[in-house]
Amino acid sequence: MVFLSETKLSDEEFRRVRACLDEYDGMEVDSAGRSGGLAFMWKKHIKCTFRSASLHHMDFEIHSDNGDWRATGFYGWPSVGDRVLSWELLRELGTQSMVPWVCIGDFNEILFATEMKGGSRPQWQMNNFREAVEDCGLRDVDFEGYAYTYDNGQEEQANRQCRLDRALCNEPLLELFPRAKMQNLTREWSDHSPIMLRLNRREMGEKNFHKTFRFEQIWVGEKGCEETVRNAWVDGGEDLVASLRSCADLLQKWNGNSIGKIVKDLNKKRRRLEQLNVGRRS
Repeated sequence: MVFLSETKLSDEEFRRVRACLDEYDGMEVDSAGRSGGLAFMWKKHIKCTFRSASLHHMDFEIHSDNGDWRATGFYGWPSVGDRVLSWELLRELGTQSMVPWVCIGDFNEILFATEMKGGSRPQWQMNNFREAVEDCGLRDVDFEGYAYTYDNGQEEQANRQCRLDRALCNEPLLELFPRAKMQNLTREWSDHSPIMLRLNRREMGEKNFHKTFRFEQIWVGEKGCEETVRNAWVDGGEDLVASLRSCADLLQKWNGNSIGKIVKDLNKKRRRLEQLNVGRRS
């Protein structure tokens, strides 16, 4: 599932984007010109029921094998003068059901002074956020990664960093998903870092089940793909099942030596970018 805020896209524009993502269903909240805009997307196999939406939230109920739970994407008012509206909305959402609930997004506020680097925050602003969180029976989901999810992009004394993006959940959700963990990912071009919530994390040493083979659309037209399929079909002989198995095996090997290598190189560069980002911020 994916929640996006500040998409700056109209309904029609975002529908065109979603049309390119065959595996996803979703809904969007129209932007106001080139500001605002929300989107919530989920894999088509996920059973999802729409609850409500506004310019600052999208609320859904998820029906999973673990049981029903609730996911809310939240975008807090950016203006300090309007921030009280964020906490009114959060409290209103908190009264609407007692099912396991996670609320994730950009709250445009911090809970504690330690969540800001450079500059300062009035205590009353943080208190208002904390009180709203407590009134809703929510708690901060533990996270991994760099502590600050927002960077104003300025250098030296003018640099400001905050943890504006987070996931909040109630106790029933942690009982349903006791391994839930947030991960703050590497910021590449936005002033906000993407965040990822993992609900069912495998522990170290647990069996990593074999991934089902899937033909990737990106392979079509790539040099070597057609030849790989042709060779696999010859190797399989007249046995259809053997030919399909051979095709899957050879395509996976070919992918690992071509496109897969590009992905590995890209991941290395991302890790290097993360090191440089953290180095600049320290």
